[in-house]
Amino acid sequence: MIALSLSRGSRVAYRGETYVVTRPVDLETVLAEHAESGQVERLPIRELRLVGGASAEETKEVDLAALPDEDLAEAERRYQLIRPLLEDRHRTAAAVKEVAAAADVHWTTIYAWIRAFEAVGRLSALLPPKPPGGHGKTRLDPEVEKVLQETIQDTYLTKQKRSVSQTIKEVNRRLANAGLPKPHPNTTRNRIAVLTAQERINRRWGAAAARQEYELIKGAFPGAEVPLAVAQVDHMQLDIEVVDDEERHGIGRPWLTLVIDVFSRMVLGFYVSLDPPGNTGTGLAIAHSALPKDAWLAKRGIAANWPCWGFARKYHADNAKEFRGNMLQLACKEHQSDIEWRPLKQPRYGAHVERLLGTIAREIHGLPGTTFSNPAARGDYNSAAQATMTLAALEVWLATWICKVYHIRVHSGLGTSPLRRYEEGIFGDGERPGIGLPPVETDPDRVLLDFMPFVQRTVQRYGVQIDNIEYSSDILRHWVGAVDPEMPKYKRKFRFRRDYRDLSIIYFYDPEAEAYYRVGYRNTSRPPVSIWEWREARRRVEEKGGEVDEESIFAAYNELREIEEREGLATRKARRDAQRRRDHRKADRPLSSSVAEPAAVADADDAETDEEEVLPFDETILIRERER
Repeated sequence: MIALSLSRGSRVAYRGETYVVTRPVDLETVLAEHAESGQVERLPIRELRLVGGASAEETKEVDLAALPDEDLAEAERRYQLIRPLLEDRHRTAAAVKEVAAAADVHWTTIYAWIRAFEAVGRLSALLPPKPPGGHGKTRLDPEVEKVLQETIQDTYLTKQKRSVSQTIKEVNRRLANAGLPKPHPNTTRNRIAVLTAQERINRRWGAAAARQEYELIKGAFPGAEVPLAVAQVDHMQLDIEVVDDEERHGIGRPWLTLVIDVFSRMVLGFYVSLDPPGNTGTGLAIAHSALPKDAWLAKRGIAANWPCWGFARKYHADNAKEFRGNMLQLACKEHQSDIEWRPLKQPRYGAHVERLLGTIAREIHGLPGTTFSNPAARGDYNSAAQATMTLAALEVWLATWICKVYHIRVHSGLGTSPLRRYEEGIFGDGERPGIGLPPVETDPDRVLLDFMPFVQRTVQRYGVQIDNIEYSSDILRHWVGAVDPEMPKYKRKFRFRRDYRDLSIIYFYDPEAEAYYRVGYRNTSRPPVSIWEWREARRRVEEKGGEVDEESIFAAYNELREIEEREGLATRKARRDAQRRRDHRKADRPLSSSVAEPAAVADADDAETDEEEVLPFDETILIRERER
């Protein structure tokens, strides 16, 4: 996956012809020189593409979640070394050699890392090469990993401030006492290297020192001196009753997840739905913020400009349990972003986005069906009876208000409009240079997949099983019963991503092809269900004391739907659930043009199964179990 660079000298394709970018004109166009004729033209950014002929190495899909920790830590180390050079438009040979000396590598190696990263724009470009035959990975035995992590927690991350060398010695001592093999010292160093600076300072020096280092200054936000330096993410249940698409009856209040750029206050993206907030909604909002909006706006018939795209360097997000997980952390790492969780009971860390959410709430109070902010303000106003907007209409209203009102009116805290402030940060304002146009993501499917929750499973003769549902496809045949090449006593586990809005399809990452494939239900007669419907049906089976398996859960699901149909969607909850199903079916899906067909494989009765379960807020399962 390659991002399309728009910096000076970048080669781009426009209507089948190759051009070289000379400079950006505005947020929608660039000046570029035809590669052969030399003629300079003004080109629309939305129509630019990658120049054909990218190598397989550049276009392969690397899933960071499937990599050994050591490889990921090494890629991060390399990125941090070259990051100042990547950001310096006027980097010199002397600066490169200085970094090389600090890293104890030849200066040509630094140049090679820079070229690799700039060609792809992904952290995965800096991964160390795979040794021949797939060997050389240093994946640890789970017992060794457990001892290592425990030692880091109670030896290194303490007020005693023991050194890395002392921590390595303590790791080796504990492993020797347990009769377990010692890892290479660099393994411990790498585990410590991936700790955030804030966590190290907080645990080793105390909360006061951490606050002094990271405390927000009143009236400013550290690090947000340019666009996309810091983005804030937050959620709010909107003060409006929406109606279903068919009967136009009230079905409740939707949730909004909003992403804003702190420097300019531009809205980078959002996600609105009837689903409860969590990692899925946060991931979809961040993905929306990073992708160009032209196609998204056109699909909804919105005649407006929303000229922002690209990943922020840092995201500040809600600290609640349901928003934390490895999925978001790894997805952000791949796109050179950090995600930091706002400290509890310290709302100033999300003040900018919360103020905007408050502004949106006040605007919504003027719409039909508003619930206002409290019962006193609502009085005898019947929100459900006055409601007229569907969720889709509300989404259009939000996007229109953001693009045509909020972005172009003067912001009291800036003294100018968010759009103008954003343009100043991109192109410069006469006093300081701009950062230039950010790269354009060229593979929306992969961005969406990066921000989807995942699980690890072995491949059995019948396929795979996740949350009691069996999935199968010919694409899995090659991996049936595969043994972990580094730990032969374990079966090999593979990465499967899921869109919680529709469990009928999962996405299998093939480590040899280095690509994702869609895998459907083994029983193709099953209806699509969301994770929330599945959990409701499962609870119904458990309450009845029945055996919890795929058959019983789908039977409970069908029973619940029959009750809804029999009652004629008379209840508000039934109408809301029915509308959620319609919204889930209409949502965009990755790789929608390449559905892998189910395979006729062995019955599940005689096959081994994984016993892992995805709990309500555990959106990553990283437990390695011994196969029985």
